[in-house]
Amino acid sequence: MRGVTGRLMLLDTASLYFRAYFGVPESVKAPDGTPVNAVRGLLEFIDRLVKDHHPDELVACMDADWRPQWRVDLIPSYKAHRVAEEHEAGPDEEEVPDTLSPQVPIIEAVLDALGIARVGVAGYEADDVIGTFTALAKGPVDIVTGDRDLYQLVDDERGVRVLYPLKGVGTLQLTDEAWLREKYGVDGRGYADLALLRGDPSDGLPGVPGIGEKTAAKLLAEFGDLAGIMAAVEDPKAKLTPSQRKRLDESRPYVAVAPKVVRVAGDVPLPQVETALPRAPRDPEMLDALGTRWGLGGSLRRVVATLGA
Repeated sequence: MRGVTGRLMLLDTASLYFRAYFGVPESVKAPDGTPVNAVRGLLEFIDRLVKDHHPDELVACMDADWRPQWRVDLIPSYKAHRVAEEHEAGPDEEEVPDTLSPQVPIIEAVLDALGIARVGVAGYEADDVIGTFTALAKGPVDIVTGDRDLYQLVDDERGVRVLYPLKGVGTLQLTDEAWLREKYGVDGRGYADLALLRGDPSDGLPGVPGIGEKTAAKLLAEFGDLAGIMAAVEDPKAKLTPSQRKRLDESRPYVAVAPKVVRVAGDVPLPQVETALPRAPRDPEMLDALGTRWGLGGSLRRVVATLGA
């Protein structure tokens, strides 16, 4: 991986199989009646992404820990509403639909048999794995995710963009800095500060009370970044309304810790993996067995043909 210079595609795998699960009918089942809609949907996604975007390298990034303790220690509300069951040892269990959970090991086995690199690192989310691969890449990077948090990695100079699925993966929003500036008034680097100020109920991030998306964008345009905004709180001449100054001042404890929670890590200890797009399955016999057992049919045949093309 260290010397990757071709186009690297990073899949936010859980984000994509959740979308596949809700986008493909649950009536799509294996011969034994087990739903395999997420499995088949994800294979269709990978087939389409490889056909349309021609990556040289492909990594399925996984959540080894969807709610790392080091983030919870800083902001206890982080993803708290999504906890199904707490565990003393090891990660808490995320609330996942009953018929999706059993499909995840099948997805992992199929990716491994295909030879698609699959990387999760203990104590980190897939976002952090994506952030670290992006930091190490020497060439252009396409990040495929339905999670806007990763907009913070967009960097035109380095050729890093986010492919955000609008409808399946046939219609993708190609997110570059021009798109971000038009939509949010910030570039990739500024997006994390915007998200931190605005807050995000889906991640349990409170944000600064009274500072919504538009106000956050205006403050960032005026003062440059989060540090500039907080310095302005101290400056009586700075253009802040009395209520903005008060709310930012009262939010100092949150603002002090939130950057570490909101920004994706760029220094995850990645394992050495073969990231090149596999031209032939790594384990053809296992792949055939999985295809037969789970009734993966045309979805599996198409992805194998596309990878080999």
